[in-house]
Amino acid sequence: MASLQCQFCGTPVTLAEPIGRDATCESCGRDLRCCRNCRHYDPHYNNACTETMADPVVEKDRRNFCEYFYFSREPYRPAAATSGREAEARKKLESMFGGKGATPAPGDPRKQLEGMFGGSSQPDRAADARKKLDDLFKKPPTSSADES
Repeated sequence: MASLQCQFCGTPVTLAEPIGRDATCESCGRDLRCCRNCRHYDPHYNNACTETMADPVVEKDRRNFCEYFYFSREPYRPAAATSGREAEARKKLESMFGGKGATPAPGDPRKQLEGMFGGSSQPDRAADARKKLDDLFKKPPTSSADES
């Protein structure tokens, strides 16, 4: 029997094949029947899969219903760390669009866009919209001449 290894942590898998959909690694607790542990997984291909007939799977590290799953016999290789350039670009995007760990940089692009398009901060916009709505549905004052 070929040795199977979890592609998340490198621990040998002691379960016999076929691997059940709910099987998890004894060491790291990650799903075993997932794209990352499949022999068809290759991040360089479209949808990270060499099997052309397989349906696309969004979360490659979670269990799925792929009919083409076959546990990889490849030795464990740690996931490649993101390059410095990629990490820097991701950090800039997160700060720009309010992602996790976002801290607006000097010359915040959101503020620049608000200035260009006449926008304002969220609470001001809400207050302005509420005032316009109240003005729209306000009853006109009745005069004493109209009552007679």
